[in-house]
Amino acid sequence: MRVDACDEAGSRAGWRGRESALLAALLLLVVTAPALAFDGSTNGPPAKISPKSYVSAEQALRAGLDDLNAGNAASCVDALTYAAAGGQPVARWKLGEMYADGVGVARDDVKAYYYFNQLVEDYDEDALDPRNRGAVASAFVAVGVYSLTGIPNSDIRPDPERARELFQYAASTFGDPDAEYNLAHMYMVGAGGLAKDKLVAIRWLMLASGKGHRPSQALLGHLLFTGDGVLPQRARGLMWLTIANNRAEGPKDDWIRDLYRQDLAAASFPDREMATAMLDERAKGPPLPSVISRTVVQTLQILRPLGVPVVAAAPPPPQPPPAQ
Repeated sequence: MRVDACDEAGSRAGWRGRESALLAALLLLVVTAPALAFDGSTNGPPAKISPKSYVSAEQALRAGLDDLNAGNAASCVDALTYAAAGGQPVARWKLGEMYADGVGVARDDVKAYYYFNQLVEDYDEDALDPRNRGAVASAFVAVGVYSLTGIPNSDIRPDPERARELFQYAASTFGDPDAEYNLAHMYMVGAGGLAKDKLVAIRWLMLASGKGHRPSQALLGHLLFTGDGVLPQRARGLMWLTIANNRAEGPKDDWIRDLYRQDLAAASFPDREMATAMLDERAKGPPLPSVISRTVVQTLQILRPLGVPVVAAAPPPPQPPPAQ
C-alpha cells in the first residue's frame, strides 16, 4: 500500500484531514496466511489421481514434500493431491498455498478455498497433531479472508460473520498473529456482527505486536501516538512504529515506512527522546520473536483501487511424518 506521508511543513488542519484519510485506508488492511489471489477462478475441487506407486497417504506426503523442498513445485502436485485425498493436513495446507499463490499450478482460489476449508471442517481440537497446528491455524485465517471478501464468479460469497468466527477462533485458540490483526480491524470498523470497540482492537494488536507482527506494531503505534481509542501515549506509539519501520521488508512494507515518517514528523523532541529511551530499555530484554514472512505478497482484487497490500505470513515449514 502506498500511503501519502504527511507534509512536515503542512498546516495542522491539513494534517488532520490526511490523518483521517490514512486511517480509513489502514482499516481496510487484511492479513492472509498465505497470500490469497482472489482472481475468481472457478475450476472447482481438484480431480482425484490414481494411487500410482504410493502405498499410503503418509508416503505420498513425504514424496511431495521432498520434491517441493528440492524446488520441484510442479512435480509434487500429484503426490500432495494423493496425500490430501488420504486426509493428510499438511498436504491440504500446501496445496491450498500453491493454488492461492499460483506456485507449481495455475492460480485458482476456488481450489485453494477447497483445501483450506477441508482443514477447517475436519479440525478436531481433541485429536490435533501438534505438528499440524501451524497448518490448521493458517487455514483458519485463509478461509476467514475468503469468507470476508468472497471469491468473484464463484459460489463463495462474502460472509463477514463467518470470517469473524474464524479469526476469533484462530486468535484465541492458536494465538495466530494474522488472526489477531484481522480481528482487531473488525473491531475497529464494527464488522461481522461486532460492535465498534477500539480498546478491544488495541488489545488484540498488542498481542500480535508482542509476537513481532509488523503490521500490528505499525498500526498499534499509530493508534497510541494519535490517541485513537485510548489516551495518547505518543512516546510508546513512536517506539512501536520505530520497531516496525526498522523491520520493514521491501516495497510491501512501504505503508509502514510512510506511517512512521508521518508520525515522526508530528512528534516533539521530548516524544522522540522518550521513545529512544524505551527502545534502549527494550533492547536490554529478550529480542522480539520474528514472524516468518513469505516473499509472495499479492493484492486483494477488492482493494486494488486503494493500493492496499496483503501482508503474508506462514507457519514454520511442516515436518514430514516419520517413516513407517
